[in-house]
Amino acid sequence: MPFRPRIQARGVQLLLGPMMSRVHKDLRFTDIPKRTESLRVETGAGPVTCTVYRPSAAASAPAPVYVNFHGGGFVIGRPEQDDHICRYIAATAGCVVINVDYAVAPQRPYPAPVTQAYDVTAWVAENGPANNWDGSRLAVGGHSAGANLTAAVCRTARDRGAFAPRLQIIDSAPLDQLADPATKQSPIAKPLLTPQLMRVFTAAYVPDPADLTHPLVSPGLADDLTGLPPALVITAEHDRLRDEGDAYAKALEAAGVPVTHRCFEGVDHYFTHAGPVPAGKEAIDLMATTLRTALSA
Repeated sequence: MPFRPRIQARGVQLLLGPMMSRVHKDLRFTDIPKRTESLRVETGAGPVTCTVYRPSAAASAPAPVYVNFHGGGFVIGRPEQDDHICRYIAATAGCVVINVDYAVAPQRPYPAPVTQAYDVTAWVAENGPANNWDGSRLAVGGHSAGANLTAAVCRTARDRGAFAPRLQIIDSAPLDQLADPATKQSPIAKPLLTPQLMRVFTAAYVPDPADLTHPLVSPGLADDLTGLPPALVITAEHDRLRDEGDAYAKALEAAGVPVTHRCFEGVDHYFTHAGPVPAGKEAIDLMATTLRTALSA
C-alpha cells in the first residue's frame, strides 16, 4: 500500500476511533441487563476476539445465534459501538449474539477481514453444542462496513455450502467500492460521509484496484445473487450509500431472494447509533423482530 493512504487511514483511526464508540444516550438501552463473555476464535487470518451476549431469559433448549459485524469503514475497529444493538437483539430476539472484533485496515487490508468474518461465522455454526447455542439456527448482519462483510460471508457460505444463514441484515452498506464516492449523492448539503473520507476508507481496505470489482468487495456489482439468504436491507434517506443499498435490495429480490427493505426517511448514515432516537430505535427493533421470526421458524 502506498505510504500516504496508510498514513491517512491511521489518522482517521486516531481521530474518529474514540467518537465511534459513542452512542446517543437515549439509544443505549441501559435498562437491558448485560450478560457477556469473551471468546477467541482461530481463523485463517489470525485469531479473533468476540464478545458473546446471552439472552436474559433462561431457555430449556440452546438459543439461536446471531453474528454481528460493526461498522467503521474497514478502518476503525470499535466493536463496542454496537453494544446497545447486541444487548437489545439478545433480549428481544431471544438469541445469543456474537459481536466480532475483526481486523481492520491499513494494518490488515482485504482479504483478511473477509476471511476472519467468514471463518468466525463458520466456527459459530459448527460449535453450538459446546457453547450452548444452536448453530443450525444462525443469522448474520452488520452496519456499514460490517454489512459489506455480511454480504461477503453469505456469498461465501452459499458457494461453499458449509452453512446456510436464515437471515442477513444489511444496514447502510457500502456495496459498490468501484464508483467514485463523489458520484454518490445525498439530498442534504453536508451528509456524514464525505467523498474524501470514503476514498481513505477504500484505499486502505482495498490497496489493489484490481480487487475493487470482486464480489466479496463490491457485492452490489456481483452478477449472481441467487441462493443467498433472506435479507433485511436498511437504508437511510440522507446517506450517500442509500442508492446502492436500495439497488441491492431490488437485485436480491429479482434473483428470488426474500427481501424486507426499509428506507428510513430524514436520517443519515449511522442513525442507529447517533439518532434521531425515534428512527434509531425503530430500526433496531426492526432488526430484532425480523431476527426473532427468522430464527424461530
